[in-house]
Amino acid sequence: MLSFRLSWRELRGGLLGFRLFVACLALGVATIAGIGSISAGIFAGLERDGRRILGGDIEFRLTHRQATPEERLFLEAQGQVSEVAQMRAMGHALKTDQRHLIELKSVDQAYPLYGQAQMEPDLPLQEALQRQGNTQNNTQGNTWGALVDETALVRFGIDVGDEIEIGAARFRVAAVLKREPDRATDGFTLGPRVMVSDAALAATALVQPGTLSNWEYRIRLSPGLTPEMVTERAKAEHAQAGWRIRDWSASSPGLRRFLDRAGLFLVLVGLTALLIGGVGVANAVHAHMQSKLPTIATLKSMGATTGLIFRIYLWQTFLLSAVGIMIGLIFGAAMPYLAVTLLAEIIPVPLAAGIYWLPLGMAALYGLLVALAFALWPLARAAEIKPAALYRDMIAGRRTWPRRIFVLAAAGLFLALALLTVFGAAEPKFAFYFVCAATVSFLFFRAIAWGLGWLAAAIKLPPSGGFTARLRLALGNLHRPGAATASLMLSLGLALTLLVTMALVEGNLQRQVSERLPDEAPAFFLVDIQPDQVPLLENLVRTTPGAHDLQTVPNMRGRVVRVGRESAEQASSHAATEQRWVLQGDRGITYARALPEGSTLVEGQWWPADYDGPPLISLEEAAARGLGIGIGDTLTVNILGRDIEARIANIRRLDWTSFGINFVLVFSPGLLERAPHTMLATVKATPDGETALFKAITASYPNISVVRMKDVLTELNRIVEQLGAAVRGAAVVTLIAGLLVLAGALAAEHRRRLREGAILKALGATRRDIMAATLMEYAAVGLCAALVAYGLGLVASWAIVAKQMNAAFVMLPQVGALTALGGLAVALLLGLIGAWATLGAKPAPLLRQA
Repeated sequence: MLSFRLSWRELRGGLLGFRLFVACLALGVATIAGIGSISAGIFAGLERDGRRILGGDIEFRLTHRQATPEERLFLEAQGQVSEVAQMRAMGHALKTDQRHLIELKSVDQAYPLYGQAQMEPDLPLQEALQRQGNTQNNTQGNTWGALVDETALVRFGIDVGDEIEIGAARFRVAAVLKREPDRATDGFTLGPRVMVSDAALAATALVQPGTLSNWEYRIRLSPGLTPEMVTERAKAEHAQAGWRIRDWSASSPGLRRFLDRAGLFLVLVGLTALLIGGVGVANAVHAHMQSKLPTIATLKSMGATTGLIFRIYLWQTFLLSAVGIMIGLIFGAAMPYLAVTLLAEIIPVPLAAGIYWLPLGMAALYGLLVALAFALWPLARAAEIKPAALYRDMIAGRRTWPRRIFVLAAAGLFLALALLTVFGAAEPKFAFYFVCAATVSFLFFRAIAWGLGWLAAAIKLPPSGGFTARLRLALGNLHRPGAATASLMLSLGLALTLLVTMALVEGNLQRQVSERLPDEAPAFFLVDIQPDQVPLLENLVRTTPGAHDLQTVPNMRGRVVRVGRESAEQASSHAATEQRWVLQGDRGITYARALPEGSTLVEGQWWPADYDGPPLISLEEAAARGLGIGIGDTLTVNILGRDIEARIANIRRLDWTSFGINFVLVFSPGLLERAPHTMLATVKATPDGETALFKAITASYPNISVVRMKDVLTELNRIVEQLGAAVRGAAVVTLIAGLLVLAGALAAEHRRRLREGAILKALGATRRDIMAATLMEYAAVGLCAALVAYGLGLVASWAIVAKQMNAAFVMLPQVGALTALGGLAVALLLGLIGAWATLGAKPAPLLRQA
């Protein structure tokens, strides 16, 4: 093929002008391929080790209660059963007299059905957990063995062999628990893990009616049985059990949802870097075509057709794109192998390192579409015009439009890229918003660049020397034919927009966790209070100096099983993504006679204080909107194995930032009052009174779990810091892409700047004149890009924080100021580099070449 041979012959001359072209593509493709491969590796690890992660082939989970004898017989008929109980409790170290919240887990003789627990020193699990015959206090048979996280030893200030009290039982730390095979199934935790035997849990006397506890029954199925078969039997024979069933193929749905969203976010960040790199691709192709104008003009004069010219340089673009994409794929494919080591402590599931062709193929397709979409326009423009116009174009730099077929082809490539982004994403709605935002940002920055050029052309300065002459030269550089204003504005502006968005989101999250904490926030949350303990607890708070304002509410757990006549699974399929959590897993539930503090009634009427009729529900506003239901609709909630259908009587708006006790579902009094339940409470205290109150409650009521507000904030801060680190790392990738594009724009302009500098020097311009004009030019572009980036980032971060997270949003003007200064500094630095290169060239050789 003639076009391919000619293209290959030109490429053999070297790739000097295309290094940044290749780098821009490689960076974006590597980011998308690496993130996709790591996500695929995690999901492959979940598939490979699903039984170990879940703890069985299938799991039945109950809240507040153990399985009944009939339910237990049904479970045992399906295979080998292991019972695991989890709850929060208070631990008391006897050696140091320290009391802390712990995550208590009891296991039976069959645990674990798959995998094994790792501990130090290495002991058989049941031997480590058995009742101790001799202890350091010389008691006989009253102390049990326990395994604890290393963080528990640090918090309590104890070592292996020391004793802790949990409830009414005493435990000796037998070993440090290094790894649990089923730890990934746990959710948000506030305390360190302590593992005990099921017999030891009974000895603690912590399990009371209504105690907030989860009972999990893992089954190694008998031969011939499948999870699907057992699930159908359970639904048919024990429809009212209220248990949550999941099998090994969905061992950690919460983790999967988190990874889907995190992966989508990071892929979109990588795509942003790739789109910014697309500007660099267009710059590189345009600069290359400018350098080839004499060749193209000569070929056209010798009879070469427009199609042949176009195919020659399209082949070059395709081959160079393949090089950049291949480099990106190599780095992306290697990332899972690096992540096995680097992310081992962050991701609680094993990552199966390997080559995953689907994410690599998607990344390659993204890269190819971006490269062709951005390269098509300058290729078609150069191939379309006539030889005489080509020669004139070398001097005038005039812009021309290609034929309609090329315009439609470029539009088709961008449309294909948008469709691939939307329909290839785990959450198409979010990806669609991204595509819209990216399109608006591109058009907006292009319009701003045009507006800046128009304004520069409209300003008429008198012909004089000094500052005015320098300013006139800077303004001319902004609007002259072939000016790089648009490229600089796009690359710098898009990178800064993402940085502003990420900084504002992170700043608002930090503020939600710490700065917006009310001055009178509760000092403690109290969990698992027995109803008959409330008067005693009120008296304790009254008599403790500095303690005040004890607020108690009934507390139980339930699971929404039907919305109207639809099952929860059916309703979840068309519910808003951000509100599906209401239908997934167990929810906190209460009943109330009066409208709870911190709630505002927005629709409907509150029930009378003495109401004792059919069950009614008050539903939180965002949940009602997300589920598409309202007053008069019904919800069926399974509580303690009984399905309770209730009609929605009113809709409430909650103040989630009050750090009070908020419930999405509030029932009317009556039926739930007679059900076994515990009380949840908050209590306030002065800084001096917190320690005394904490010791008084934990010493007097071992069954009550005391959650310190400062511990909650510490954990939330840790999560926010981890998210912030990930966000900053992702933003850096985009910033690097922007800098590559900026460097490409400088390189593309280098030859023209040298010629202009030589002419200016010959006309009497000094180095100071050229330097000042260049710095003013880049300062104008940088400042405009930064200000617009702050505005767009403000809108984007508001949408994420206020609409997606349903949190209060603050503008944080200091972020805008830092962004403006950063953009200005980068632009000035680039201008300085460009001006310095211009100043270093001698005018005579350049003028002779011209």
